[in-house]
Amino acid sequence: MGNGFGEKLRAERLERGLTQAELGKDLYSPSYISLLETGRREPTAEVIEELARRLELAPKALEAWSQPVSVSDAEYVLAGLYARQAWDLRDYPLAASHAAAAAQIALEARNTSAWWNMTYMQAECVMKQGQLKECQKIIQHLLEHPMATESAGLGVRARQMLAAVCHGQGQLATAVEHATEAVQLSLQLPKGSTLIIGAHRALIGALAESGKLDEAWKYCESMMAQMDEHSMSQLAGEVAWVVGNVAFMRHDYAEGIKHHERAAKLLSPANDIELWARFNKASAAVRLSSGIVEPETLSAIERAELALSIVGGNKTDQLEVAFIRARWLYLTGDILAAVAKLREIHADRSELARHTAGEVSFLLGKALKAAGENAEALVYLEEAQADFTAAGAADRVQQAMDSLLEIRLAERRAQAANQAATHASNGAK
Repeated sequence: MGNGFGEKLRAERLERGLTQAELGKDLYSPSYISLLETGRREPTAEVIEELARRLELAPKALEAWSQPVSVSDAEYVLAGLYARQAWDLRDYPLAASHAAAAAQIALEARNTSAWWNMTYMQAECVMKQGQLKECQKIIQHLLEHPMATESAGLGVRARQMLAAVCHGQGQLATAVEHATEAVQLSLQLPKGSTLIIGAHRALIGALAESGKLDEAWKYCESMMAQMDEHSMSQLAGEVAWVVGNVAFMRHDYAEGIKHHERAAKLLSPANDIELWARFNKASAAVRLSSGIVEPETLSAIERAELALSIVGGNKTDQLEVAFIRARWLYLTGDILAAVAKLREIHADRSELARHTAGEVSFLLGKALKAAGENAEALVYLEEAQADFTAAGAADRVQQAMDSLLEIRLAERRAQAANQAATHASNGAK
């Protein structure tokens, strides 16, 4: 095949917001489409004609896809193949390096679609390593390219990732802005597109963390309306997961449990153990945030810990799972163990998003208060208030202030009682 047939196929598919399964439906399997996109399988003339029809391209538009392979083509395909192999092995630093090399080859060959896609993959790899500022820099560069303006699909992908990066850095208001742009742009795509679902998920997550739960629920309903009986089980599972999260946060426990049970049935560790790990982490987190301390919550924690031990995960992932375990210890009354674990997590709080770091300080303050260490508790609660304020989480700011006020009022009452007792004692003398 010519200059990156697979990349051209992938670019056209993504611009239309189609999954590999949606493009190949009834005729080609997702794995076959993947082989075509990665250059590991040569399409026949009949396959090219059929794919052109499904992508609504004139047959002549595909003629350029079948030119002889040049040296740069071969180098590009090889670099892209190495990048995907490293990604499959979760060696994200190596995958980022190969993706950057492939992007440079594509740039020199003036293949802009291939350059855009491999640069996006580089950004994904950087994000997986927790290097959010570097990822943000790459995505901003992609957004400035005309392709992100000309293609709704590419524009949605870039804005969705930028929203996720801002969310991860605790910039919730900015995350909401980028995700809102992604959702609005996604309206140009076919109903049920995975890009529409992804844009909604990014917006729902940012709104929920900001405390705007009614608005988040409105977008949950909009996202569910995109699904039908033909939707893939994994996509349906991810939607149920997100909807369940928001239901728990709105204290609608029956609805939350219903959707998370559905997600647990649809998401399989055999298909994507990393996704399964993130689901169990999220499920345990929202259950604990809602005060649900039951065997299923503990099972979710243990599944998340097990999956993380298999996939590895970055430092942030490890701290977030440790924080869930600390919250379990706190809610089950093992205060001293909770304090010890929270101190360990707090020591690495710079690895966490601002609002997550605030949650760690907040819970540590509450645990120290429960242990009778009010003076130290005040320090962490004030720190939590500052973190929540910086992240734009208004409801959590108020909760931190309430906890601070509770301790200070208790101290004043105790001080007044001591003074009264002293006066009474002096009077008796």
